[in-house]
Amino acid sequence: MSTGTIKKVAGPLVIARGMKDANMFDVCRVSKERLIGEIIEIHGDEASVQVYEETSGLGPGEPVESTGMPMSVELGPGLIGSIYDGIQRPLEKIMEVSNSNNLQRGVDVPSLDRDKTWHFVPTAKAGDKLQAGDVLGEVQETAVVKQKILVPPKKAGELKSIKEGDFKVTDVIAVIKTEDGSEEELTLMQKWPVRTGRPYKSKLSPERPLITGQRVIDTLFPIAKGGVAAVPGPFGSGKTVVQHQLAKWADADIVVYIGCGERGNEMTDVLNEFPELKDPRTGHSLMERTVLIANTSDMPVAAREASIYTGITIAEYFRDMGYSVALMADSTSRWAEALREMSGRLEEMPGEEGYPAYLGSRLAQFYERAGIVKTLGSEDREGSLSVIGAVSPAGGDISEPVTQATLRIVKVFWSLDSSLAYQRHFPAINWLTSYSLYMDSLSKWFNSDVASDWIKLRQEIMNLLEDESKLNEMVQLVGMDALSDPDKLKMEAARSIREDFLHQDAFHDVDTYTSLDKQHKMMQLVLAFYNQALEALDKGVDVDDIFKMDVREAIGRFKYTEEKDVAARYKEVIDELSNELSKISNKEDI
Repeated sequence: MSTGTIKKVAGPLVIARGMKDANMFDVCRVSKERLIGEIIEIHGDEASVQVYEETSGLGPGEPVESTGMPMSVELGPGLIGSIYDGIQRPLEKIMEVSNSNNLQRGVDVPSLDRDKTWHFVPTAKAGDKLQAGDVLGEVQETAVVKQKILVPPKKAGELKSIKEGDFKVTDVIAVIKTEDGSEEELTLMQKWPVRTGRPYKSKLSPERPLITGQRVIDTLFPIAKGGVAAVPGPFGSGKTVVQHQLAKWADADIVVYIGCGERGNEMTDVLNEFPELKDPRTGHSLMERTVLIANTSDMPVAAREASIYTGITIAEYFRDMGYSVALMADSTSRWAEALREMSGRLEEMPGEEGYPAYLGSRLAQFYERAGIVKTLGSEDREGSLSVIGAVSPAGGDISEPVTQATLRIVKVFWSLDSSLAYQRHFPAINWLTSYSLYMDSLSKWFNSDVASDWIKLRQEIMNLLEDESKLNEMVQLVGMDALSDPDKLKMEAARSIREDFLHQDAFHDVDTYTSLDKQHKMMQLVLAFYNQALEALDKGVDVDDIFKMDVREAIGRFKYTEEKDVAARYKEVIDELSNELSKISNKEDI
């Protein structure tokens, strides 16, 4: 342990001398108030410490003590349902201890509750040969999450003893004899450094989609389980609503939501909304499978830089148990701003727009921790970690460095468009500029597990939307009347796709989530209208008669059909479409 003194204070950066025995990324306690900090640069015996709390009032000469340990998180029962700040301090406990709604500096509260007991049921028995990652036993953490207690990475040996009962996270539950003959005591809790990815056996290729229930995402731009996606968009385009929808509905066992530098009122919405939301998968509160990290814009800027590492380490811990985990980071732009501020205070050579030259590599280190993996341990377990990062480019300019560095790494780009948001089209994902590079690897799954014509229908919808964009340019020049009847029908079909299929109301009880089967039937309906109407046009039916058909209303309202009634209602609408078209065809014949 190294002890030095403060030489200089510059905002959240403290320069300490006398620290020659300290190491990079060691956690430090700064001043008599014992503020938490982390060493981010060393010159001779001087260390630059990034302090995660307010530094006003600190001065030269005050003590700085290195703990000799890197910044780590506590992993064990009690994580689910918790609300942490960027360095895993439990906000509710801090509020109880300090009797204040504001974060008090210097408050030292353990991340996991040391007084609460958990019932541990062993699944391993004395005499078993255990590898790192093997399951020792289980704790029923919430009504919907069973936490598996694993042998920590880098530890292995013969299990000497294990016991069932009610334990605190620090109590010894098992003892293993390692290969060198020494005995290791294991508790319900383990620690892991946040800047180091947790190990696994191997990474697998993503071949299943992360189903979100959001039509524009699942149908047009799907993300794979274990995939990475970016949601860039200007202020007011609905980034946070998209993130909330994904957190609520994504096909994941565990959700980790990081509010990184977001406005306090947005985090308040999350904190108020999530406990009251009924999880459609389990019928319990959504908080019973969620971990929240609330690091708002008014909290110290340095903690923002740590928050995404804290979140992804917790997510990896649940991935190692074999769970499917979805992590939402809202937003990585605020994290990059914290990186830029610390880089400026360290007087590093700035890169583009003042961001540090290592911005791209730091973003890659974060996103590369996603994936679908074979976990450690003798069991054949697979776990997945999908990462969805929101990006908030200043003025909506996606050519700025954070968005461009992110797009070089991620495989899914959901481009939010303010002009769509102003037209009240939500989610405001622009279908012409968005893309998903997982489409090729996922198409086999969609065609075999949902419908054999899924990819064909998707391609027809994309073709109509692209054709509409080209025709729109002509309409603006010469007007709608100059178009041929087939082109007018194409424009009308594309409008139906936009308004009846892609537009989705996040606050409507039925429309907020759409199963893949219902999405498939919605695609079939919209395209059945277009293809059958095209045939009617060839037979001489007037295009205006087609546009006036009553069935158009039924197609538009199909999205509000409850899941249990989808098959019956689909048949009714298809029959109605055929009948109306034959009626107007017969009228033309007369």
